[in-house]
Amino acid sequence: MGLMVNLFFSVLVLMRFCYVFGNPELKALMEMKASLDPENRFLSSWTSDGNPCSGSFEGVACNEEGKVANISLQGKGLSGKVPSAISGLKCLSGLYLHYNSLSGEIPKEISNLTELSDLYLNVNNISGIIPPEIGKMASLQVLQLCYNQLTGSIPTQLGSLKKLSVLALQSNRLTGAIPASLGDLSGLMRLDVSFNQLFGSIPVKLADVPVLEVLDVRNNSLSGNVPPALKRLNERFQYGNNSDLCGAGFASLSVCSASSHLTSQPEPYGPRANLTKDIPESANFRVHCNETSCEEASSKSPKMYVVVGVVAVVVAIAVSGLLTFSWYRRRKQKIGSTFDTTDNRLSTDQVNKEVYRKSASPLINLEYSNGWDPLADGRNGGGFSQEVLQTFRFNLEEVESATQYFSDVNLLGKSNFSAIYKGILRDGSIVAIKSIKKTSCKSEEAEFLKGLTLLTSLRHENLVGLRGFCCSRGRGECFLIYDFVPNGNLLQYLDLKDGNTRVLDWSTRVSIINGIAKGIEYLHGNKVNKPSLVHQNLSAEKVLIDQKFNPLLSDSGLHKLLADDIVFSTLKASAAMGYLAPEYTTTGRFTEKSDVYAFGMIILQILCGKRKITPPMRVGAECCKFEDFMDAYLDGEYAEPEAANLVKIALICTHKSPSQRPDMVTVIQELNMVPNNS
Repeated sequence: MGLMVNLFFSVLVLMRFCYVFGNPELKALMEMKASLDPENRFLSSWTSDGNPCSGSFEGVACNEEGKVANISLQGKGLSGKVPSAISGLKCLSGLYLHYNSLSGEIPKEISNLTELSDLYLNVNNISGIIPPEIGKMASLQVLQLCYNQLTGSIPTQLGSLKKLSVLALQSNRLTGAIPASLGDLSGLMRLDVSFNQLFGSIPVKLADVPVLEVLDVRNNSLSGNVPPALKRLNERFQYGNNSDLCGAGFASLSVCSASSHLTSQPEPYGPRANLTKDIPESANFRVHCNETSCEEASSKSPKMYVVVGVVAVVVAIAVSGLLTFSWYRRRKQKIGSTFDTTDNRLSTDQVNKEVYRKSASPLINLEYSNGWDPLADGRNGGGFSQEVLQTFRFNLEEVESATQYFSDVNLLGKSNFSAIYKGILRDGSIVAIKSIKKTSCKSEEAEFLKGLTLLTSLRHENLVGLRGFCCSRGRGECFLIYDFVPNGNLLQYLDLKDGNTRVLDWSTRVSIINGIAKGIEYLHGNKVNKPSLVHQNLSAEKVLIDQKFNPLLSDSGLHKLLADDIVFSTLKASAAMGYLAPEYTTTGRFTEKSDVYAFGMIILQILCGKRKITPPMRVGAECCKFEDFMDAYLDGEYAEPEAANLVKIALICTHKSPSQRPDMVTVIQELNMVPNNS
């Protein structure tokens, strides 16, 4: 019997062995798992007896032929290395390993992925050189290697990637020069080599790429004349902190002197660029050495060379130290250093839906298209202030970095038309980023711009501060970036259970009511650069509580961006919770008095500690029977005269007739008359 059992298990092991090794893609995936996640913390769903195309392998998507076509593991906390075994996935078209903690070098075998169009290895700790073999990846359209520790020069072989649209190499330790061969990339839309240690001039050939939209070379040691053709990029050509660059017609650059072409470092060109230790062969640099000068040079004292050599070494060490310190500061500040490595699933729907697209990379437009940009082409949106809106403008790359590529780890909430993510900007500040589907926004661009302009004008201590916005046609979303408010919303302080620590004391409740009133009064007032505004959707959920327990109104003016049917759909929750003024059902209109009605309901909720105000509770409030409606968790610790006055204000604010309700100026006057004998 024991022999039969052993034989049975031996057969099972043999069958599993044959299954794994008979399926080269599964074998490659298991080797990838062992290398990317050596402690098996995040890829436990990848099993040797599983089917990669069944949907059970997290982050893996297959094509119609049942071959692995997409691996999306961004922001997973992976701490291993990219293995050479990845070359076994011959049909892979998208590899997304960004926002992890991967180390080691990029394996040259990755070049065997001839169908790969998107390679995202950015924001990791990858070191070593950029393999020149990548130049063989003919299908590559997006190459993201930024925010790593890559060294060496930019391979001239990258100029062979004829389909490449995006090349992002910023914030590494790259040296050498910008290869002129990149000018052969006729489809290159965006090139970012900023924050490296590059030298030499900007290749003229690169400036002539017809579809180039963005060129960022900041914080290098580039020199020489900037090609005039780059003027067409306007502010999308960024070149700061390259002290030896010159050129006419560029802000902050001096006009080149007659000797600039002699003193500038060589322009890189061609495959021989790596023959002289990262000093590429020049396309336009010539050494003129006649016999006399050569003889003079050879006759100089050897001591002179020793002195020059020592000076050069000292200078090189100093420059290297400064660059290393600068790089270290950038690495400490960048968002990648603060990532949470908790094992949470990330949404890969955005990528997986695009697996079958063959005409273009699924993420090119998503990240780098000018796309849905209300401010593009100098449009003024019907006369609205371009300058004001520009100061609030974020780019999509900043939003992606802040949210770890919209990781589920950072998801704070979701509705039918929007989602809210927690994010960390590169300056370290914490924000809340609200994404809204384009289909949910006003279709008329002038109206949408008017809404954005209004949002940027709202500034008050009891309103959530808008930091900026970003719109992307590729993603089909608009993002609103707000200051993060740490203590949740008022709704979370209602209907508490025994033992809950979120009980608000009486003085805090009074302070919150006063703050809400001030925020509403500000919205209703006609201020400088701000018209009067009705919130339309006031509720306890829209009142956020900051670290000092001050109330901040959220979503103020948001309805000015949204399509009418979306605004209408959001009213269902308001009606269910009793915030919707009764006259709306007959008039279909919002007024300041409808905001006053919602404010009165919020007062009652704060006093009662309940989300739903029942008829008996309202009767108790009308009769000032405190025991019938005051929050039991207060344990009687409140001032009855103050409570009575707040009840009076709440009841008059929720009067059935809007004409009987006070305006917010009067409400604030009444609140200030409440005796403070708590």
